Amino acid sequence: MEKQPLLNTYINNVTMSETVEAIEQMITADKKSYIVAINVDVVMKIEDDPYLKKVVDRADMVLVDGKPLVWISKMHGKPLKAKISGSDLVPLLCEAAAEKGYKIFIIGGKDGIAAQAKEKLESKHPKIQIVGTYAPPFGFEKDEKELNHINQMISDVKPDLLIACFGCPKQEKWIYENIGKYDAKVSVCAGATVDFLAGNVKRAPRWMSEHGLEWFYRFLQEPKRMFKRYFINDIKIVNLIRKYR
Repeated sequence: MEKQPLLNTYINNVTMSETVEAIEQMITADKKSYIVAINVDVVMKIEDDPYLKKVVDRADMVLVDGKPLVWISKMHGKPLKAKISGSDLVPLLCEAAAEKGYKIFIIGGKDGIAAQAKEKLESKHPKIQIVGTYAPPFGFEKDEKELNHINQMISDVKPDLLIACFGCPKQEKWIYENIGKYDAKVSVCAGATVDFLAGNVKRAPRWMSEHGLEWFYRFLQEPKRMFKRYFINDIKIVNLIRKYR
C-alpha cells in the first residue's frame, strides 16, 4: 500500500475498515507481512534510534495510533482519515477471525495475561481459534535459546495472525528480526492491547479517546510510570513539528 510522509517516517492513510480489509488480503497472500502503529512516543523513539526507523519504514503497513499525530497531519496539509489504535483494531481482527476461521497466536504481557485474554475472547467469540498464547520471560530478546523456543512454538501452530504485545521498540524489533524464523502470515504490533483484551486494564472512555485525551487517562492510571514519557519525552514533539514541516 502507498505511504505518505509524516514527520520522520511514512504512514498509510487508511480508515479502520480499509485496514481490516488490507490485513485480510495479507493473510491470503504468499508473503509474510508485519504491521506497526505509531504515536508520539514512537515518533520520538524513531528520532533517536536509526535502527527502529528502519524497522518501522520497512513495515508492510504503518498505522497512526494517536490523535496528536492526526492533528499534526492536518497542520502539514495532509490530513489523515482516521486514528487506528491497536486496541480498536485487534478486537475487529478477532471478530473477522472468528467469522472466517483465521488462527490467532497472542504473545506478550505479564505471565497469565495472554491466557486470560484468550479466555475472554473465546467467551465472546465461540468460534474463534486462538491456537496459542505465551508470556516470554524478561530479557527473552537477548536469549537465543528462548528465541528459538518461541519461533518453534509459533511455527508449530502456523497462525494467520500473530498479535505481539511487548511495547515499543521491543515488539517491532523482535518481529523484524524473527519474522523469517517463525511461520505466521501477519504479525501485528499491539502494545498494551493484551491487557485490554484480558480486562485487567481499563481503556479510556470513548469521549476521551476521540478528543485526544487517552494519554491523560493512562497517566492517571499509572502516574509514576507514565510521567517521564508524557511530560518529558513526548513534549519534545514540538521540535519535530518544526523540523519536518
